[in-house]
Amino acid sequence: MEMPMDTEPAIAPVTVVAAAPRPRARSLAGRPLGEILLAHAAIAPAKLEEALKLQTEKGGRIGELLIQLKACGEEQILKALAAQLELPYQVRIANDEISPEMIKRVPINFAKQTKLLPLRYEPAGEGGIPLPDSMAIVAMADPLDMSGLDHARLLTGAPVSPLLVPSQAILDCINAVYDRAKNEAEQLVDDLEEADLDTVAHELEEPQDLLDSSDEAPIIRLVNSLLFRAAKERASDIHIEPQERDICVRFRVDGVLQEVIRPPKRFQNSIVSRVKIMGGLNIAEKRLPQDGRIRVKLAGRDIDIRLSTTPTVYGERIVMRLLDKSSVLLDLADIGLDPNQLKIIDSLIHRSHGIVLVTGPTGSGKTTTLYAALSKINTIDLNIMTIEDPVEYQLKGISQTPVNPKIELTFANGLRSFLRQDPDVIMVGEIRDVETAEIAIQASLTGHLVFSTVHTNDAAGAITRLVDMGVEPFLVASSLMGSMAQRLIRILCKECREPYMPTPEELKEVGLTMEMVRAETGGMLYKPVGCEACNKTGYRGRKGIYELMVLDDEIRQLTLKKADSGSIKRAAVAKGMSTLLEDGARKILRGWTSVAEVLSVIQEDVA
Repeated sequence: MEMPMDTEPAIAPVTVVAAAPRPRARSLAGRPLGEILLAHAAIAPAKLEEALKLQTEKGGRIGELLIQLKACGEEQILKALAAQLELPYQVRIANDEISPEMIKRVPINFAKQTKLLPLRYEPAGEGGIPLPDSMAIVAMADPLDMSGLDHARLLTGAPVSPLLVPSQAILDCINAVYDRAKNEAEQLVDDLEEADLDTVAHELEEPQDLLDSSDEAPIIRLVNSLLFRAAKERASDIHIEPQERDICVRFRVDGVLQEVIRPPKRFQNSIVSRVKIMGGLNIAEKRLPQDGRIRVKLAGRDIDIRLSTTPTVYGERIVMRLLDKSSVLLDLADIGLDPNQLKIIDSLIHRSHGIVLVTGPTGSGKTTTLYAALSKINTIDLNIMTIEDPVEYQLKGISQTPVNPKIELTFANGLRSFLRQDPDVIMVGEIRDVETAEIAIQASLTGHLVFSTVHTNDAAGAITRLVDMGVEPFLVASSLMGSMAQRLIRILCKECREPYMPTPEELKEVGLTMEMVRAETGGMLYKPVGCEACNKTGYRGRKGIYELMVLDDEIRQLTLKKADSGSIKRAAVAKGMSTLLEDGARKILRGWTSVAEVLSVIQEDVA
């Protein structure tokens, strides 16, 4: 989003009808944006001075510069602009505020590119059509985008009245209202009753946006609807499971499976065939497992889908994993690390050699953490190479290789070939055997920085796992710099979370006391409730909890003695290491998550 400079806005030749100003807005109208922010958004004067200096040196808009300097957020800028320009402000848009007539008139590409969404006519005639004296209410994130406003006037055929709304709220609303299959899955199942099920699909030559698909076959529209709904609800996986009498379709959202629909059993073969054709699989082979890949666009987002089928008693079961290629990779500061952990990780990943391991069960976010670390150190002067199974996201400027057992391109063979490519940093998707472990250790001892993952419950377990594989303890002690265990916890929905007074027994389970809670939060914690924003789950999004162990002389000595993981963990805790449970407790006190959620993801640590 672009923000205006700290000056009077230029007026372009476009018909704009401003809404009636609010009392506070009238008093602030025309005043410099920085002055309004100082008075009403409590930004630091030093940050404003820094932004004004940058504006003088490099140009740009003062609001945009303040956001870059993290002096304030987009919502504060928009509220200040609303006061300066005497325009109304709204934090979000409800879908029922948008007239279907507007959706017909305004193309989705225009709405997404300009982050500008016409909502309705006021006054409106029957069916939502404009009257001779109507004006179009238009939600927008940049009130000085006169070109966008001019195009909106032409598309709607009426003068426009801007309504300032944060850009993400506009994009969320666009994706929701332009979903032609929104909440139609059940209706599409009914449409199958009268459909010609012989018309299953045609293969997609190039990725296309399924919102723009003109296919009318009900099976095709049903599958497209499920894919779009899964992407919109942030699902990581789609499960299509044949049952005795019907088909169960479930989405995994924030790590939890949720049932979506249950189409009748007689449509099973057609649904499976459609998905298999999209993935380039053999629809005639129903006795053997198959793997494939689907590349599509959903509401303008590139989605890579890994497809897996397996035969069951009641037919072929399908799992589709959705990988959003257009999503922005997380920064290390955004994945849930506290400042002390972040400082330690930053020092580890900037070393010239050694091994850093990330541990945890499948689906605990290990790859995301390693990607964030690689992105942090990815500069033009480093040769970074990865070998993964599979490559989940493409990282610009990094050479990524997928393993391929069919041609004997294993982790070990790939890692061995990497050493002839003059790498500085190597990422190995997973250390599964002693051969891979020994090559990784030799690479670290000869001047390479190596990142990898292992499957253990805690950070100390990484050491004993390598020794159990057959790696000599002295090699582990001399090469391993640190290991970090992690889990993913669901974050409470900010729209509906509810404060409550915890019981002493509940706090004891996560190592907290009432005194600690009172000192941090005044005695209240938060619990999930459920609303439309979080799909009635009470949670929206996930972050990590971490247990970061750095090897010092004492832990290296324990490693050489082949000490058990419990002894190593106790030594690390004595030196100040926070356990997964302690890190989870900190995030409970911050209001990020609930006691029940932390206990559910690390139950083996509190047993």
